[in-house]
Amino acid sequence: MSLLSTPRRIYRVLALAAVFAYSILEVLITRPRTRALRAAWLSRIGNRLLRTQNITFTTVGPVPMHGAVITNHLTYVDIIIHGSIRPCVFVSKIEIRKTPVFGWVSMMAGTIYIDRASSRAGSITKAAEGMAKGFRDNLPVVFFPEGTTGVGDVPTLPFRSGLLHLAIADKQPVSAGFIHYDLTPYDLARGKSTRNDVHWGHQTLWQHLWNFADLHGVHGTIYFAPEPIGFSEAALKNRKIAGREAQAAIDAMAVPVQQPSLNPEP
Repeated sequence: MSLLSTPRRIYRVLALAAVFAYSILEVLITRPRTRALRAAWLSRIGNRLLRTQNITFTTVGPVPMHGAVITNHLTYVDIIIHGSIRPCVFVSKIEIRKTPVFGWVSMMAGTIYIDRASSRAGSITKAAEGMAKGFRDNLPVVFFPEGTTGVGDVPTLPFRSGLLHLAIADKQPVSAGFIHYDLTPYDLARGKSTRNDVHWGHQTLWQHLWNFADLHGVHGTIYFAPEPIGFSEAALKNRKIAGREAQAAIDAMAVPVQQPSLNPEP
């Protein structure tokens, strides 16, 4: 670890804390009451985090502005970028609600939770009601069909089709995207990799934050399909088939994971 590494990490962590402190104060003062206003608040948080954490992003293809939006899932940075592009509503597993700070922010932003440990029917019903409200408010409803984060060894992990089925049942367009990250040449030369330092994988949140804070810059790219997924008649009747077709649509946009430099600088 270089002598400059620890100060940089400390600065990034303090900047992260400052963004959340300011944003929490903001929402307590303004008290946004509608889902659209809360989504806009989360979008502002995302843009503040991008600036303070030296994250940039590019979108390729038309950005979906309504309906359901699905992509692969590699890290919590996916959420920051999705929210920064335009206000949207997220669907998340209920465990996120219990995460310190992040859980409270997600609740205030209008996140829709799904509890896989509870009664399947009850959990799906609540998720369906929340998604329907998001659709009625003309906000994109974003979720990750994999249900967890991967490390990029394969384009996508197996899909869970429950939420996808709800969007199809509501006759909403389902737009697919693929998220990819690149590091700076300097970080690659230091042996850093997106697999270990950007993608979340099996690290704890705090381990991941500490690794991420040591990077000199991260650039994310979201490739959006030119049009919503055209599901087959069989997929419209069978959610498992719909899941496979949705996964194929995302896999078709996959970009290889960036690899560390083979000849690191001295």
